Amino acid sequence: MKKNNRPVEGPDGLVYTARLPLSSATLNWLADLLRGHFKKIGSRWRALPAGKIAGIVLAVLRCDQRPGDLAGGNGIHRTTVTRWVREVVGLLAARAPRLDRALKKIARKGGGVVLLDGSVTRTRRRTGAENRKNYSGKNKCHGLLVIALTDDRGRLLWVSAARPGRTSEITACRHDKLTAHLRAVGLGAIADLGFVGLDDSGPDADPAVITGYKAARNRPLTRGQKLSNEALAAARAPVEPGFAHLKNWRVLGKVRTDPRWATSLVRALLALTNQEVAR
Repeated sequence: MKKNNRPVEGPDGLVYTARLPLSSATLNWLADLLRGHFKKIGSRWRALPAGKIAGIVLAVLRCDQRPGDLAGGNGIHRTTVTRWVREVVGLLAARAPRLDRALKKIARKGGGVVLLDGSVTRTRRRTGAENRKNYSGKNKCHGLLVIALTDDRGRLLWVSAARPGRTSEITACRHDKLTAHLRAVGLGAIADLGFVGLDDSGPDADPAVITGYKAARNRPLTRGQKLSNEALAAARAPVEPGFAHLKNWRVLGKVRTDPRWATSLVRALLALTNQEVAR
């Protein structure tokens, strides 16, 4: 009997076609952005045209496809795909709105409030003392905390820098001076009970961050406080779809890259999310 030790899939592997759950408008927008970037930096030649590069990068970000698999199916090296992803993420992150500009835009449109929330993006667990700060005791996982603002319809306006998971939401907001930016443009923010104590203004000043009431062991909530919490919960409900649109990018399912690069990644996905939702 003759042995056959050759791999079943052949020397080059199998290539298949898959559907990318994104609009062609987003692909064309990113391709045009890349063409302008290549012209600006004087890049005359790439292994693939800008449209193909945009499709490969979107597949990595949206479906969390492995760069090695995409490289083999397109006849390029894995490091080339990784370099393209880094380049596009940096290009998109630079287009993400700043906090002050996002709030001024809402104020100019006549908006009165924004919605505030935070979420922990899971990261791959690493050994050593450097990773201990990424453990979130609230969520019982290793991750990075991201604060986001949306308008009253749930459309994402701004995302903060990615910080270690053990950071509290109030600390992250104070680091970004969120209440000062809100007061500067005359806006208020509606948040959940995790942000109680963020707004430390005086009793006579209008609150910049509106939260509900917390019950204590020896002090249950009154009926009026319960109704107020229900009204605030209904008002801030659109913030959940806003975060859901951001987390549709499966690359955020568990960040396997350097956590310091996660800030650029999240802001790049914000730019793509706004482009996809606004079409």
